[in-house]
Amino acid sequence: METIDRTTVANGPVLTKLNDLYNEALAHDGFAEIRVEIRILRRGQKEVILHCGKQYRFVVDYAPGN
Repeated sequence: METIDRTTVANGPVLTKLNDLYNEALAHDGFAEIRVEIRILRRGQKEVILHCGKQYRFVVDYAPGN
């Protein structure tokens, strides 16, 4: 039986958005800046905030110690 890594599944939307923002910034004719902020929340979760003109917020599950 195959096990599913919940962290990988939870990170999917974050990685997709980060990739999209990177491609948009690279294609932009001027200056671009991307910043990633990660905060620890309760109950085995982290908040990931992508800053790139707007803020994109995600809450992802994680296993402490990984």
